[in-house]
Amino acid sequence: MSDTVTIIPKFDVFLNFRGVDTRRNLISFLYKDLVRRKIRTFKDDKELESGQRISPELISAIEGSKFAVVVVSVNYAASPWCLDELVKIMELENKGLIKVLPIFYGVDPSDVRRQIGKVAEQFKKHEGRKDQDLEKVLSWRQALTNLANISGDCSLKWEDDSKMVDEITERISKELKIAKPRRGGSKLVGIDAHMKAIRRKLNLKSKESVRVFGIWARGGNGRSALAKFVYENISQNFESHCFLESVKRICQEDRHMSDLHEDFLIRTQGESLSKSMLKNQKVLLVVDDVSKLEQFDALAEDFNNFGPGSIVIITTQDKLLLDSANIKGRRVYEVELLRFHELRRQSRFKERDISAEFDLSLYRV
Repeated sequence: MSDTVTIIPKFDVFLNFRGVDTRRNLISFLYKDLVRRKIRTFKDDKELESGQRISPELISAIEGSKFAVVVVSVNYAASPWCLDELVKIMELENKGLIKVLPIFYGVDPSDVRRQIGKVAEQFKKHEGRKDQDLEKVLSWRQALTNLANISGDCSLKWEDDSKMVDEITERISKELKIAKPRRGGSKLVGIDAHMKAIRRKLNLKSKESVRVFGIWARGGNGRSALAKFVYENISQNFESHCFLESVKRICQEDRHMSDLHEDFLIRTQGESLSKSMLKNQKVLLVVDDVSKLEQFDALAEDFNNFGPGSIVIITTQDKLLLDSANIKGRRVYEVELLRFHELRRQSRFKERDISAEFDLSLYRV
């Protein structure tokens, strides 16, 4: 039985701020400028109706955002609400699921990093409250320290807020255009939900040695489309990358298994590379439509030499193959069924489009 997956509404930017300090000045200007640029922005008093329980909606909004703009102001650290949001934001940032842009508004970033002055006083009050969970306070402190270690903007270095807002919104706008996902797999229904779930598994910020993941699904077309979409959307995070397609077909063409090794080296960034050149590199290798363990083994010698942070993704319709290759548990993304939207033009005698849907939508995370 598959897990239920909730598709979260998407935002480009989530604003984390202390309202009493910034709602009527910086945040007001920043929000208006972001919206003017058609950047989808979540600001709590704009998106949530009065009386709603805010926490679940906020968590969903944070998880569904590409950027988090965190505005640290004079009274920011006095707010448990702001700090709870920050813990969630930094947890996602650590997994590579969100990009964080700090703004230090009327405060010195070094004071925030060292937690001295006003920040120290505010944390002392938190710790002095009855029934206060001290472990939670510790998580707030760590999140704030991690935030302050990220390069951000400091209002004390700008002549006025408007120029700082212009620069920040321009930067976000440019980064959104660069990071806009390629839509080659957009005919797959629920592709964004699949992509987000797979990103969680991959943890692109990991510095571990090479990790191998599997994508299992019935139906070669859907599986290949999903694998290609994943590859196109994460390959920019790697020094070298390669998509080996239709491995099953290649091996049916009377080619030797060693040819896979040659194909990989030739296709990696479009040039012939030696194993020694890849040894210390962060590499992405996606091997599509693997049908035999021998095909996996033929490439294992290569990817075992990849550098820290490297990822190998194997796609197959054979679950036993993944088990035999020791790719199990959370390292496998199971797609029970996929659904395609396909627009086909009828014959030249009929000018209307037909929408054909294949109702194949359940998947496990």
